[in-house]
Amino acid sequence: MFQWIEQLLREFRPCFSRQAAFGWFVTVIVGFMLRSDQLGVTSVIRDLSLAPRCYEPLIHFFHSAAWEPDAIRHTWWRLLAEKAPIYRVKKRCILVGDGVKQSKEAFHMAGVKKLLQESENSSKPKFMFGHMFGAVGVLIGRKGGKFCAPLKMNIQDGLRAVSSWNGSGISPDSHVVQMVRNGCAAAKVFGTAYLLLDRYFLSVPALQELKKHNASDAPCVDIITKAKSNCRAYRKPRASQSRKRGRPRLKGTPVQVASLFTEKAARFTRAAVYMYGEKQEVSYYCTDLLWGQKLYQELRFVLVQYNGSRSILVSTDLSLSPKRIIELYAYRFSIEELFREFKQQIGGFAYHFWSKAVPKLNHFSKKEDPDQLETIVDAHKRDLILGNIKAIEGFVLFASIAMGILQLIALDGRSARSAKKIRYLRTASPQCPSEGTVMYYARKNIYSLLLQHPDSFITRFIRERQKENGSSSGKRAA
Repeated sequence: MFQWIEQLLREFRPCFSRQAAFGWFVTVIVGFMLRSDQLGVTSVIRDLSLAPRCYEPLIHFFHSAAWEPDAIRHTWWRLLAEKAPIYRVKKRCILVGDGVKQSKEAFHMAGVKKLLQESENSSKPKFMFGHMFGAVGVLIGRKGGKFCAPLKMNIQDGLRAVSSWNGSGISPDSHVVQMVRNGCAAAKVFGTAYLLLDRYFLSVPALQELKKHNASDAPCVDIITKAKSNCRAYRKPRASQSRKRGRPRLKGTPVQVASLFTEKAARFTRAAVYMYGEKQEVSYYCTDLLWGQKLYQELRFVLVQYNGSRSILVSTDLSLSPKRIIELYAYRFSIEELFREFKQQIGGFAYHFWSKAVPKLNHFSKKEDPDQLETIVDAHKRDLILGNIKAIEGFVLFASIAMGILQLIALDGRSARSAKKIRYLRTASPQCPSEGTVMYYARKNIYSLLLQHPDSFITRFIRERQKENGSSSGKRAA
């Protein structure tokens, strides 16, 4: 396992212009894989027994100009495409996307804004201050166990004013458009794909972005999502209506899709489908309708009744069978499991980066008030704010890579058996172990693994930083 991790991390060396920065990258990835708390970057120092002098160079590493997020991210995608067991349906990979909100109360942290909390959990407040991340993952594994491997997580709201700054690389587009664009970018590496999204993402801008991508030479992407209960669609115009004088009709009679649950109740079909790891009995009705104001794109609607609940699933692929659409959409829940493990085990959102250049957060600002970042005109302050954003997204990127490596270890049969033996669980999964179990195994065995591989560059990097008086110190280390 140790040698395999070493081979994987060696692939990232061209992404760093300096050897010291690569050393910190390896240290951070290993630290994230076995950290026992979520108290920022200091957890890496504690769990790897690094010298206290490493704190400032470690903080500087996240702001360093020796690496670029896009280069590291594309290397990670390439490695997943080459080494991970990508789960495919009809020769297509399964991409899953969703938004996640992370509470942050820092007064001088870029991108923090007031967010509506849509969760139905009564323990959560209706509004909170924090970051809005958009995440895209790819389904890896086999029938015995699957994970949603993180591909890209970036801040997709609260930075519109920064997008106009030179060299920011931040998109001014909406969260919905950015999510579809990120999924299409991943398809260029992993091949043709189905992109599973929540009902919030069924919108005209999202379908237009998808249509623009599919019109190019890039691999085809189709969206499978869920419609709202008040969804309104249109039947196709009849041939007799199209032969009339004037411009051809774009749509036929309107349909309240939810009303079809009662109008077509006799035409529902009962079937057994594979959902959430087991066979489930559902009843469904399928129809193709036009949707989208001024767009009128033909979509496949599947009305599903399951355990007393009703759902309206939507697919842009009109050739998919209703049963396949239901089974595929059930995989969308895998990204919720990703968020849970990413927060609770990896601590991927436990960053504490801030900058005095960021205007102090005003908790009482109104929606119509101008963005405070629009007042920043000094070039040096803008660079500091962009560095703050890079550190935050870099922290999340490195945590994503660490989590993906843990998932790959869990899918390896021999490593999974070793991890299972060392940790007792009352309700242990008969399939592959979780990321938490692999982390526990790595935490218990890290020092014996370092002793068994004294010539490894991982061992060398960590030992250099464990010495009280090392060669790398200060900002030059990164």
